[in-house]
Amino acid sequence: MSKGGKSSFAFFTVLCTPSLLLASESGGVGAIDYGVLGLYILGTIFLGYFISKKQQSRSDYFTGGGNMSSILIGVSLFATLLSTISYLGMPGEAAGKGPVHFVGLIGHPLIFIIFGLLMLPKYMNHRVTSAYELLEEKLGIEFRLSGGIMFLILRLIWMAVLLKAAGDAMITMLDIDQSWSLLVVALIGLVAIIYTSLGGLQAVVITDAMQTILLYGGAVTVLVIITIDFGGFSWIPTEWPDDWEDQPFFPDDLTTRVSWFGSILTGVIWYVATLGSDQTTVQRFMATKDANSARNAIIWQLGVSVVVGITLCFVGIALMAHYKKIEHPIPTLTSGTWEEFQKFETTFTENHKVKPKAGDIKHFLGWSDKDVDACEEYIHRLQLKPDQYFPHFIANGLPSGLTGLVIAAMFAAAMSSLDSGVNSITAVVSTDFIERNRKEKLSEKQQLLTARFIAVVVGVVVVLGSVLTEFIQGNIMEVTASAVNLLTTPIFGLFIYALYFKNPHRIAVAIATTVGILTAVFLAFGDEAEIHNISFQWIGPFSLGANLAVGSILNLLFNSRARK
Repeated sequence: MSKGGKSSFAFFTVLCTPSLLLASESGGVGAIDYGVLGLYILGTIFLGYFISKKQQSRSDYFTGGGNMSSILIGVSLFATLLSTISYLGMPGEAAGKGPVHFVGLIGHPLIFIIFGLLMLPKYMNHRVTSAYELLEEKLGIEFRLSGGIMFLILRLIWMAVLLKAAGDAMITMLDIDQSWSLLVVALIGLVAIIYTSLGGLQAVVITDAMQTILLYGGAVTVLVIITIDFGGFSWIPTEWPDDWEDQPFFPDDLTTRVSWFGSILTGVIWYVATLGSDQTTVQRFMATKDANSARNAIIWQLGVSVVVGITLCFVGIALMAHYKKIEHPIPTLTSGTWEEFQKFETTFTENHKVKPKAGDIKHFLGWSDKDVDACEEYIHRLQLKPDQYFPHFIANGLPSGLTGLVIAAMFAAAMSSLDSGVNSITAVVSTDFIERNRKEKLSEKQQLLTARFIAVVVGVVVVLGSVLTEFIQGNIMEVTASAVNLLTTPIFGLFIYALYFKNPHRIAVAIATTVGILTAVFLAFGDEAEIHNISFQWIGPFSLGANLAVGSILNLLFNSRARK
């Protein structure tokens, strides 16, 4: 065997060791499924290696040479903004709360008008590596660095949350003990770090396209299997289920969890703010040839988002019907009533800190063996939260081999966001914090090696940070809105001031940005502190509104005073 062959074999063995260990612990997932997952992992890594051989400069690494396909960029944008959080959270939201969240898709044409037609040409007049270079001309270096720091905080938290969500989902799908969670998270992070650090943006964009096909195929597969099981589309509810919350067009007040108006407004603001201020999106626009190509990329991104979003909504509804269908009924007892057993179970659990076993039920209640067995069976029935429906069905409702493909889709959803975040953070750190401070400019080769080193460090930090995210409370969609998007609109506010205000006053901008951040923090965490009960849907609109209102007023005051 050649030296290269021995190295490849050794690397393959190291990479597959975690999968072999997990396979020995797994129940429903077989060797074929792990083989499919392993082939997908190896394919992405070798793609990154192949692309790395063609890279000659920093521009190749961060913007793919500035002439990439609009379709690939658009699909990559979609995959980046979807992530595991949305891939799991959207079906879970539809199953547990109702489909109103998906009404936000109605706002996509408005998003294209606001950003694609009105704002994008302004961005494309500047060919930058880091989006935050755009802040320096009018606001100064301090705001360029501040924008970069806020982005780093935002994306590091975001990637840690999605990586933890992906790890939890993989644990459920692979049917393994929770103690393996850190190993699963580390494996996902390792693969994304390897091909991202090697291949740069080009590897990220191409693998994002592959991952989009996989994750959409996984969603459609679940729909097809449930439809066949029901013998048609009878899983679609004909009336509003009792488990779903009331979801009005306009909210009764700010405490209404979700409404049609709130979903559309929040969706438009979040999308426009993300497209206009996040390095992961601006960097992709800079990888296209011109403004028209970038606009086509947005059309593809929004179009794919609508198709996949509607599909995931139906997946959630179908999964809800499936688990309702197999739900274990409350047992009919002859020795007593179910209410009596519930009172006994509550008292026993409070006194002994564990649920009663069969012997305890028979000893204390004196019921027949048949009734005791019925109670025991019901106590240990399958109980899943809506966020767990999708990963549980993948592990237990699909045939062998197909399960591996859909697990690969979940793996793909995690990596599609992780790779983009790592590459974008690397671009910001190297451009805004390292290269601009060096007296002697690095050579192209040194810049390339530095970028790859930073990508590895960022990936390791994210993997370690994912362990801390278990302390964030709420379902996946609420976690995303409350903890992950706190800085999205404050960062976007900086771009509004830098690109659209004629003479932005720096003190006014600093005060306004602080007000926007404090507003977001208050709305996101005031509920947990029992200060208010305002819905998470209003974090983005109120934060941006407060920011721009204060900034506009203070800019007028400061500038008029300066003229006098």
